[in-house]
Amino acid sequence: MKIEQKSKQNIKITDAFWQKRLEVIRNHVIPYQWEALNDRLHDTPPSHAIENFRIAAGEAEGEFIGMVFQDSDVAKWIEAVAFSLENESNEEFEQIVDEVVALLGRAQDENGYLNTYYQVKEPSKRWTNLRDNHELYCAGHLIEAAVAYYRATGKKQFLDIMCQYADHIDSIFGPEDHKRKGYPGHQEIELALVKLYDVTGNEKYLNLSKYFIDERGKQPHYFDIEKKERNDMKPFWFNDDYAYHQAHIPVREQKEAVGHAVRAVYMYTAMADLAAKTNDESLKKACEALWENVTQKQMYITAGIGSMVFGEAFSFDYDLPNDLSYTETCASIGLVFWAKRMLDLEVNRKYADVMERALYNGTISGMDLDGKKFFYVNPLEVQPEASNKRNDKKHIKPVRQKWFGCACCPPNIARLIASIGHYIYSQKEKELFVHLYLGHETTVEIEGMSVGLSQKTNYPWDGHISIVVSPHSEQEFTLALRIPGWSKGACVKVNGDIVDHQNLMKNGYVYLNRVWKENDSVELSLQMDIERIQANPRVRNNNGKVALQRGPVVYCLEEVDNGRNLPSIFLPRNAELTAAFEGDLLDGVVVISGQAEQILEDGWENQLYRTVQDHVNTIKIKAVPYFAWCNREPGEMIVWINEKR
Repeated sequence: MKIEQKSKQNIKITDAFWQKRLEVIRNHVIPYQWEALNDRLHDTPPSHAIENFRIAAGEAEGEFIGMVFQDSDVAKWIEAVAFSLENESNEEFEQIVDEVVALLGRAQDENGYLNTYYQVKEPSKRWTNLRDNHELYCAGHLIEAAVAYYRATGKKQFLDIMCQYADHIDSIFGPEDHKRKGYPGHQEIELALVKLYDVTGNEKYLNLSKYFIDERGKQPHYFDIEKKERNDMKPFWFNDDYAYHQAHIPVREQKEAVGHAVRAVYMYTAMADLAAKTNDESLKKACEALWENVTQKQMYITAGIGSMVFGEAFSFDYDLPNDLSYTETCASIGLVFWAKRMLDLEVNRKYADVMERALYNGTISGMDLDGKKFFYVNPLEVQPEASNKRNDKKHIKPVRQKWFGCACCPPNIARLIASIGHYIYSQKEKELFVHLYLGHETTVEIEGMSVGLSQKTNYPWDGHISIVVSPHSEQEFTLALRIPGWSKGACVKVNGDIVDHQNLMKNGYVYLNRVWKENDSVELSLQMDIERIQANPRVRNNNGKVALQRGPVVYCLEEVDNGRNLPSIFLPRNAELTAAFEGDLLDGVVVISGQAEQILEDGWENQLYRTVQDHVNTIKIKAVPYFAWCNREPGEMIVWINEKR
């Protein structure tokens, strides 16, 4: 098999906002999570993930410990390291990963199989419970890690290990009579196999991904077949419905997002990937229908998805409770993956806008500013006492946690932030699309010619972006700039001259086609106002409320700034709001301030109810970016504020 040589991504991030987070990932998160994977953190659930591989390799004794998908934590950690190495070399990280890869190689069976749960705990039950036990999910994450590490370093050992495992999986599953007709309970390998195809050129991997997608939901249902073989007569816990796995009907018939949110968006990512790779119009249409349902009817303003704790799942259209929301960090991360793949299908602002919303809100909220504590759940309203005393709110944590027994989110957010450079651009022949605005330097190839690009900006706090374009020699191509949907006005200049960009717009992008010369400059100024956002009235929880947004950043009120009982605050419709940068607050953020009214608690004299009286105080409110909440004193938090008309 010929493996395509891929150099590591040639993007140097210089952005103040993201560089700070990349440094946290490199200096704190990666070392911290390595300690966690080796059970060296105090007062946290043991991971045992590395030890499981040592046991599988015969180099240690003991029992498998952890979730059935514990291997995936190691995989995502390696992937985070790989993306971090693209940004800055680190011999120590590379040496550790090389040692882990060697361990994985020693743990791997001769036939290519590699899953510590089944190698250590239930070796006779491999491939007997795809519905519940994450074999293919773990394989997918290991494949993704191997591809990322190969692209970052050029080292093939891990890639070879995973090609051998993928070959073994291909020998087990497929349309042939002698193969199993199964597919994963937790989707992930589908998108990983497309990545493996990209670097190897081996169509077997693309076809296997397509098989898993095409087979899903067909009758007779594979999960029922394997359930009968296990002699398992119990009804499935999720309403006895395989909608939990998005396996209730074939994927092309699915129009509404249902079930476990992370599984859903991982599958939608693979569907969009395959639609682009195979020109499958039916898959493309299914992706478009599902996108509209998720983003127009089932997504929070923070780009959180999955509103109910039961099943970590989508519930129904417009059901978006703020204080009960589940909105798992991994779900917003998966939404970023899916949005980028939709952009590969069609360059349209609606996809990049959601990608940006998720990146600046519902994903990075999952990690505190120093990278040592994490949210699994990202609610939009928190009352700590309710979290502590109400059973239906026990999933809502008022403070981030050091680690989790189910630790999927911490390494997932690490790999996303480390890979931020992969989301800035996409390219189609002589068209280069700029989806995100953040400071960086890079070089791209357009029709075999090298083009240098540098971008400077103080985004997301400021809407001015400066781009310098430097082709190796004069070259004609199109540079397409996204005008975000939140911006009510924009100005585009090329070499100081204003461009009538409205006549160059298509699907929210300004198409600048010209013969580019060295050091040509492009300036984009986006109007960045404080916006009061309303929800569709069918979102019952938000009627009579507004949320504050500036640029791509959603804001919230915290008790530390505004006192307790935040729902007693009412923001008048005509209240003036101002934005100001505070460099010594939360690593430097723009805050929003203004006057509001608050219902007074005194004067009630132990009454629980009384006739209506105007008894309010005028107060000053201070809103901070949602992603940065809970980095000071713990307390209440709300995103949606009562409005006084």
